[in-house]
Amino acid sequence: MGRGRLAINGGKPVRIKPFPQWPQKTILERKLLLEVLDSGKWGKYAGNKVKEFEQRFAVYQGAKYGIAVTNGTVGLRLALQAAGIQSGDEVIIPPYTFLATATAVLEVNAIPIFVDIDPDTYNISATLIEQAISKKTKAIIPVHFGGLAADMDAINRIAKKHNLIVIEDACHAHGAEYKGKKLGALGDMGVFSFQSSKNITAGEGGIVLTNNERYATIIESLQNCGREIGKAWYGHYRLGGNHRMTEWQGAILLAQLTRLEQQTKRRNENGLYLNAQLSKIPGIVPLKRGVGETRHSYHLYIFRYQKEAFNLKPKSRFIEALQKEGIPCSAGYPIPLYKQPLFTERLFGAYAPAAKKIDYRVWSCPNCETACYEEAVWFHHSVLLGSKKDMEDIVQAIRKIQQYKHEL
Repeated sequence: MGRGRLAINGGKPVRIKPFPQWPQKTILERKLLLEVLDSGKWGKYAGNKVKEFEQRFAVYQGAKYGIAVTNGTVGLRLALQAAGIQSGDEVIIPPYTFLATATAVLEVNAIPIFVDIDPDTYNISATLIEQAISKKTKAIIPVHFGGLAADMDAINRIAKKHNLIVIEDACHAHGAEYKGKKLGALGDMGVFSFQSSKNITAGEGGIVLTNNERYATIIESLQNCGREIGKAWYGHYRLGGNHRMTEWQGAILLAQLTRLEQQTKRRNENGLYLNAQLSKIPGIVPLKRGVGETRHSYHLYIFRYQKEAFNLKPKSRFIEALQKEGIPCSAGYPIPLYKQPLFTERLFGAYAPAAKKIDYRVWSCPNCETACYEEAVWFHHSVLLGSKKDMEDIVQAIRKIQQYKHEL
């Protein structure tokens, strides 16, 4: 016999059926992969799949140019290089993001400057950016975290005032919109990832979008060993590398792209439903919408857990209980980026000599720390590809934990 009603104590779980899995595929992926196989043209500049994907994805996101690369991390670094970021320059980034947002800055020998997040959205706080700007500041990388658009109007105004480059980290934001316009082409450049967990995926891969022909030309060269289009194959004009996407990846992404619009609409609809229902439950606060986004890609669905409404039990106990009820979820990032050993011990190797002079151990972004340690609960985007009944199960499970919180 169980000791209580909650599944964590032996009770019957709300759900045992799995949610939609990721990645997803259809016969189209197989068809396009076989076309590449049979063509014998497996590299980007031999075939046409990557070129076609670059064009289609750029058009879909509202950009003039798209340059596919090996991954989103490389895309961020090449964008910084194209922007002319030099050793010792400062680049403003949020601390609540994947490591790559920061390491791309270090890899161009620049200095990551962390600006705290808005507690309601988990995106970089536009109201805090200006006080972090110095004479060394050259760029801002706003992250559209989880697929929720950052406050791009405010960020672009600040950038224009201080002559700064804006590079959107849109690695979570495929299909997302800000004031009716898709993300990734609202700043000077935008970068997307196609890594395994992303909303469209080829296992790995990335792309840089821009409306600036000069930036596009530079990035095209940098990802192809410093070559220039129309010039000799063994002519090298920049310190580039082999960061080219393969035709295999281009084929898979072309197939994935055909489903992105429909999937994004479903994620957005399910996210709105969860917001409406979960906001009625004491201690559960969905991240705020209505600050400019007109469509959320929900790479992550995130809500804020408030332990005061759950007998002061820590977030880890709530997550364990929710998982036992059959709802896949996680705590997300355990610590802010500046508390990673990479920064506290300044393990930058030969990179970023100026950043080694900064004591990141004394850095403090209270909102980010609260998100990491106490509040943030994540659902992966595949969960939001489920049915209305699947979303109802999520709501029921959380209501159940709230009702029987004394069992936690």
